[in-house]
Order: sequence, then structure tokens, then C-alpha cells
Amino acid sequence: MSGESGGNGNSPVFIHFLMVICAALVSTSFTVGAAIAAGLDPAVLTLVRFLVATAMLGPYVALRHGLQFSWSLCGRAALISLCLVIFFWCMFLALRFTTALNTSVIFTLVPSIAGIYAVFLVRERLAARQLAALAVGMVGAVWVIFRGDPGLLLAMAWNRGDVIFFGGCLAMGLYTPLVRRLHRGESMVVLTFWILVTGSLWLLLLTVGRLPHVPWAEVPLMVWAGICYLALFTTVISFFLTQYAIPFIGPTRVMAYSYLYPGMVVILDLFFGHGLPDPLVLPGVVIVIAAMLVLQYGRNER
Repeated sequence: MSGESGGNGNSPVFIHFLMVICAALVSTSFTVGAAIAAGLDPAVLTLVRFLVATAMLGPYVALRHGLQFSWSLCGRAALISLCLVIFFWCMFLALRFTTALNTSVIFTLVPSIAGIYAVFLVRERLAARQLAALAVGMVGAVWVIFRGDPGLLLAMAWNRGDVIFFGGCLAMGLYTPLVRRLHRGESMVVLTFWILVTGSLWLLLLTVGRLPHVPWAEVPLMVWAGICYLALFTTVISFFLTQYAIPFIGPTRVMAYSYLYPGMVVILDLFFGHGLPDPLVLPGVVIVIAAMLVLQYGRNER
């Protein structure tokens, strides 16, 4: 697969349409995650999410492609899933101390982080205006994090959750470059499945001592419903869409769609009656959306 050419299944318009859908789905994970973060230990919650997602995707992969084991595929998937495990653990832990909007905005730093990784891992090159858009996007993200107040920026007034989530974003930045570097031509749905399997194994190692002490019977039904939603829509479907798009438009441009998250989270918060954020925050949201649009134009050199 190469560039942005081909039939209807890999036309530029279709690929970008898929990524808008993916961004809409992923943006809901911050709101849903914030609602259920206190219901389970962050690592245990992430483990259950991965196990449910694996169980959902497994039958389809078995029927369509077969569950043939490969040490190469398993090893490559394990490297990719480690980035995701670190990120999701940090996300659920961070949402105990910060807001869904803050995490969605901090996540807009990931395209810049991924772009730096991609230069070294996959030799990806971006046009000058795209590099400028990454820098402008970071400015917009910082604007929202510090609520448009230079004094807070100078005082580095990050809360504990923001710092934890930023650590997760450093790991998440490796995700798309690694997918492009380690993909060996297998179906993306197969790669997604093994990423979920190996991610579950990483999480089992992390939580094995805690699982017997989890009060499973006391976990609220809302938490289980939230986990199932995250497993299907923001794990299985979003992982597949992201990995499907990477070979066509590149890791940095795929991650640039995260610039849509703050605006979408603002809309979701408004829909759920949480009101609008501080007006000083809104210019930053506009800036990161504009940066995303600029990043999508220009050549994608392999």
C-alpha cells in the first residue's frame, strides 16, 4: 500500500472521512473515561477493556483470517501494544485528578511527539507548512491547558493528572510510527487483534497481584457499560481505522486528527449539560483545529 492513491477503499477522501469518524469516536473516550475512572483501579480497568475488546474481535478474526500464531507477529504486536497499555493506564489514572477537556487537549501534543519519532523510525518528512502547523498546534494546546493565562504558564500550573497524562502521551507518540515500521503486510484487523491480545498480557503482568482483591460484585453497572462502549467503539473500531489509515497518509497526519478532540469534547460536555469552558480556552481550541487542517495538506513522503 502506498501514498493516497487507489480505488474507493483507499481514496484520499475516504481515508480522511474514516479518520474524522475515528476522531469522533476517540473524543468520547475522554468523557466516558472520566465518568468511570473512579470505578476500578486504572490498570484493572484497562485490562478489562482490552479483554472485552479481544473477545469482541476474536470471533471475526477467527472466521475471516484464522488464529494462526506467529512469533514475529506476536513480538511486533507486543511492542506496539506496550505503548497503548502505558497510555491507557496513564489516562484512567490521570482522569481521577484532571478533566476530560484537559486530557483531550494535552493529547493534541501527540502529533508533534509522533512527528519527532517518525523522523527517526520511518524517515517521514513533512512540508515546511506542516511542521509549522505542528508548532502552532502545540501553542494552541498549551493555551487551553493554561486557560489562556500567561501567568499560569509561567508558574507551570499543571495539576497532577495533567503530568501523568503527558507521560502517557510520550508513550502514545510511538504508536503510529511503530505500526508503520512494524507492519509486514498482514491484514490490519489481524494486527489489531494481536495488539489487543499482547496488550492484555502486559496488563495481566501488571495487575496479577491485584485481581483477587478487586470487589467485582460492587463495580457499578455504569462502569461495565462504559467499559463495553470503550472496548467496541474507542478500542476495536478506532484501532482498526487508525492502523488502516497509517500506510496511506502516514503516522503524523493520522495523529493530527487528535487536534479535533478538544472541540468535540467541548461539544460533548455541552450536550451532557456541563456547559462551555472558560471563554479564554476557546481560542486555543480553534487554533488546534486549524493546525489539524493545515497538516492534512501537502505531500506525504514515505
